[in-house]
Amino acid sequence: MHYNKLALYLFVLALFSAFYINTSVTPNWVEQQHSYPTYNNASGELVYTINNHQFEVKNIVDYQLSPLRQSALDQYGKPALSEQWVRMPDQQLVLLKTAFHFGIWSLLPAVIAISLCLLTKQPIPALLGGTIIGALMLGRYDITDKVLLPSIASDSAATIVLLYLWLLGGLMGVWTRTGAAQAFAQAMTRHFVKGPRSAKLITWILGVFFFQGGTISTVLVGTTVKPFADEAKVSHEEMSYIVDSTASPIASVLAFNAWPVYVQSLIFVPGVAFLATESDRIRFFFTSIPFSFYGILAVLGTLLLCFNVTWHCGSRIRTARLRALNTGRLDAKDANPIHTDELQKSEVPSHYSPSVYEFAVPLVTLIAIAVGTFITLGSPKVNWAFATALCLSCVMALSRGMTLDELLGGIGNGLKSVVVASVLLVLAITIGGINKEIGGGLFLIDLLDHQIAFWMLPVILQILTMIIAFSTGTSWGTYAIAFPLAMPLAWAIGINQEVAHPEIFMAICFATVLNGSVYGDQCSPISDTTILSAMTTGCDLMDHVKSQIIPASIAATCAAMLWTLSALLLV
Repeated sequence: MHYNKLALYLFVLALFSAFYINTSVTPNWVEQQHSYPTYNNASGELVYTINNHQFEVKNIVDYQLSPLRQSALDQYGKPALSEQWVRMPDQQLVLLKTAFHFGIWSLLPAVIAISLCLLTKQPIPALLGGTIIGALMLGRYDITDKVLLPSIASDSAATIVLLYLWLLGGLMGVWTRTGAAQAFAQAMTRHFVKGPRSAKLITWILGVFFFQGGTISTVLVGTTVKPFADEAKVSHEEMSYIVDSTASPIASVLAFNAWPVYVQSLIFVPGVAFLATESDRIRFFFTSIPFSFYGILAVLGTLLLCFNVTWHCGSRIRTARLRALNTGRLDAKDANPIHTDELQKSEVPSHYSPSVYEFAVPLVTLIAIAVGTFITLGSPKVNWAFATALCLSCVMALSRGMTLDELLGGIGNGLKSVVVASVLLVLAITIGGINKEIGGGLFLIDLLDHQIAFWMLPVILQILTMIIAFSTGTSWGTYAIAFPLAMPLAWAIGINQEVAHPEIFMAICFATVLNGSVYGDQCSPISDTTILSAMTTGCDLMDHVKSQIIPASIAATCAAMLWTLSALLLV
């Protein structure tokens, strides 16, 4: 009760602060440069492509004449244009955009959301509270129509409702009603999973195999392993940590996914030859992978846990492991997992005989479609995969004698089981968008000074991106904020201080931004991957956050030392 009152007082104080910021604090405007490959289409128009959508390049002006250049923003403030194509002095075409921040006040919504989450242990009111504070800072007093509805209507929110509510929830509900998940768990236990150690190792192998990262890996792996991991009595804290720590970290190391194509558009630096073209920047991404120390250490840390090596995991994971081993309880006594009881109790009709094939066949189909579409189309069609698996599960259940009413009842229970998680994900998207618009990340990057020692820059960038990603709950959103600012900064410091190997120095700084963002996203209670890791493994969200942050922080600390040594010895 004491913490709830403290949370209320904190929120009220933040409300008054938000009104003050909106009425009295002048935003600081910042120039942002974005580089996209341009080409002439069939009609002879100069165009560029984003997310398979073609846009025309219009009204190109010289950089020195653009009202969006930093000197003009410093002099005149808010510009009339939102973006403009400019020709740089080296003749490169760059799309100029602008963003703003309110100084240290830009961190307020994220601080409030995280503080409320820790004080109340209730993520929904915490995320909603942070969203309200951010909306008031922007002067959007109509929270429902101006903030929540536009966010719910976005592509990201629609994807969540379709994939994580309808498809994932429906599929889990069918597997529970038919007993397929339990049959699969029992079969795995008989043939492959001989105990907690082998259950965790199989989970780790699947996490590495699904190197797409982010929500894709989290959902596929978490959904697959939960039945046999529960059967093997692996604690939910351990499982959620393994699933989460083999999602984005492995994607930054085995980067045969969408990450390089996205990131390359953010790291153009005028005048830098090895970042001049799209292919140059993608090549640079892969050459920097040996410096992805956090990603490598995070994945190795979960592998050690699979073999019950826990010196690096902290007391919470060690306690959870012993609790599950000695008592069979997979959650702590006061845990509040973000699912309902619908999927925890068996409701297989008395006349129905469960079959392991009802789990295995849809699961193999799901994985085949996800991997196959990635190979053939360049992007995994996860919605197709889950939709096909759901339809196949329904057909198999009906053909084996389950009635339509019984099947629909199972689907309904599955949908109810993931409603809370879906709400959490939509709110996470909402507050992430607000945090980006308010410019907390821009403010943190602006704190850096060009005169700091070059060997200090990698760790400073790591810490800043960790804070930004933790505050916003998104690694890709942090990339969009940090890379366009960090890469020119790294180049300027490297040249001014005459480092011997500027390309290696840039690769180290690049890796710190890439990995620092992954750490912050992985540990943030408002991150979609954090929420999904807890949801798919049946773990309490805050238990997952608190237990995971220790081993992740140890890996991040070791990575920081390796980046510093690399800068001192290789540059």
